[in-house]
Amino acid sequence: MKNYKVKEIYYTLQGEGHYTGRAAVFCRFAGCNLWSGLEKDRDNAICKFCDTDFWGTDGVNGGKYSAIELASKVRGLFPSDVNPLVVCTGGEPALQLDKTLIDAFHQMGLEIAIETNGTVELAEGIDWICVSPKANTTILVTKGNELKLVFPQVENHPSQFQHLDFQHFYLQPLDNENRTGNTKACIDFCMENPLWKLSVQTHKDIGIA
Repeated sequence: MKNYKVKEIYYTLQGEGHYTGRAAVFCRFAGCNLWSGLEKDRDNAICKFCDTDFWGTDGVNGGKYSAIELASKVRGLFPSDVNPLVVCTGGEPALQLDKTLIDAFHQMGLEIAIETNGTVELAEGIDWICVSPKANTTILVTKGNELKLVFPQVENHPSQFQHLDFQHFYLQPLDNENRTGNTKACIDFCMENPLWKLSVQTHKDIGIA
């Protein structure tokens, strides 16, 4: 029986992108194909600006689960039968989110969203696909619901992605020491290029996970 390695599972509000403000259980899978998750490896990582701890299984509700165990744990954290949403994130959730787990989530009545870097092919059956391209990678997932690009980047420009088959295109300010300036750059770009919409990481501003 396959075990899924999970860093943490918690109930909160989605803080960014299309579903900002919607209640959801976040299932953060351990591991990524663009960085080990260890600071000693950051300088050699493909993705160097990740701000997420996805190494290991020692977070809240973290551990190794079977598909049924994981689906049950996620469903048990949602307080209502109305709009139960699981957001599969990481790290890179596509490394582990397979058809067996997708079916188990659906059997529990969960709507499934994924936040992926787009470099790993996705299993069928995911309800909402959000791709967040990273520098120096090849995007394999070229169709989905939302594409969310951290901006500005030297390596990636919005014009490289707006031909792809997504319903929504978001720019999200790079969260570094120039966050205010980056936010203004996103606003200016979205106003000049209205295909793109602004995604703000509201969870950081209001103090939730």
